[in-house]
Amino acid sequence: MRRSLFAVGAAAALAAFTALPAVAGPPADPGALTLAVYGDAPYGTTPTDNSEFLATPAFINSINSDPAVDVAVHVGDIHSGKQYCTAQYDQSIAQLWQQYRVPLVYTPGDNEWTDCHKAAQGGGTYDPTTGKIKYVTDPATGQPVDYAGGDPIANLALVRSLFFPKAGQTLGSGKLPVQSQAKEYDRAFPSDAQYVENVIFERKGTLFVTLNVPGGSNNDTDIWYGAPTTSTAQAREASERTGADLRWLDHAFAQARQNGDTSVVISTQADMWDVDGKTPAHLTNYEPLVSSIASHTTAFGKPVLLFNGDSHTYRSDNPLSPTAPCVTESAAGEVSCANESSAHPGYDVKNFHRVVVHGSTFPLEWLKLTVKPSADYPAGANAFGPFTWQRQPQA
Repeated sequence: MRRSLFAVGAAAALAAFTALPAVAGPPADPGALTLAVYGDAPYGTTPTDNSEFLATPAFINSINSDPAVDVAVHVGDIHSGKQYCTAQYDQSIAQLWQQYRVPLVYTPGDNEWTDCHKAAQGGGTYDPTTGKIKYVTDPATGQPVDYAGGDPIANLALVRSLFFPKAGQTLGSGKLPVQSQAKEYDRAFPSDAQYVENVIFERKGTLFVTLNVPGGSNNDTDIWYGAPTTSTAQAREASERTGADLRWLDHAFAQARQNGDTSVVISTQADMWDVDGKTPAHLTNYEPLVSSIASHTTAFGKPVLLFNGDSHTYRSDNPLSPTAPCVTESAAGEVSCANESSAHPGYDVKNFHRVVVHGSTFPLEWLKLTVKPSADYPAGANAFGPFTWQRQPQA
């Protein structure tokens, strides 16, 4: 039933897209670069809730209809933590994204691979009596509902096969050559060649770099399937990917300095400052990445802007500041205390800014980022260095 719902939904969404009229927007500024940035979408409240999925064609059209937009960026999570990880669903998103008339740059989120082990996403639960995984199964077939039983490594491989079939190519239409770590990896670390999703591109003096840093149960302490101890496979995955991310970040900043770029934009899925209702130790495994971003940004001495999703609620701030406040994340009282936690010691990096893109709720929303190389705006709610941005909720 669930499979047929998304099959019908995908067909309906694609059919609806062809009927959407193009809407003319303001003319593009020839001296500027404009990007549409979003994430944590489309989300569903249950495994069969496809309302945001069905709204996605109109959402894509809102981006396509803005002549100023040069590139679209998705910072990860193509479904919610209450939806299953199936090959059919991932394929349906890949089909929808073919409708973009601009290049689409995407970095994977936790919900499409590393959280697939969770029972709420159709994975399973460790059974202490048998020492085996009790998978969530389809009542009709008795088979696990998730692809590969929710195995995170297998689901990341699926994501790569669908969204990164060829290193150096983006999704959507248009030509945007990107550098991929799969081709430009450090030969001293051959396992880095698997990170086809880590990319770099440069436009108008700004270097853009994506890092596979998903939120949720990836770099923190959540153990796959709730087993008593972390498996060798999970420990190796986190260690190899974190190392690859750090080396890709080194490469990005070295290239930005060598090419005389005037700014850097980093995209990740994880909100590395959001404790998500847990203890500060939840963030400890992100510290090497936070420390690297801080040190590289300081040495670069020019504006560095970070985009992430994960915590869903729009925010514009500098968490690498000794005065960064604790922010209540929800009515339940979940709090993010970046520089007051033991996970991330106090930093003071004035040429850094972070934006959390709004996601997971109606109306679907994207953020219009404009880069003007000659500008130098003070850090504020909607501007920083050469960057300005405005939220674009779908009508």
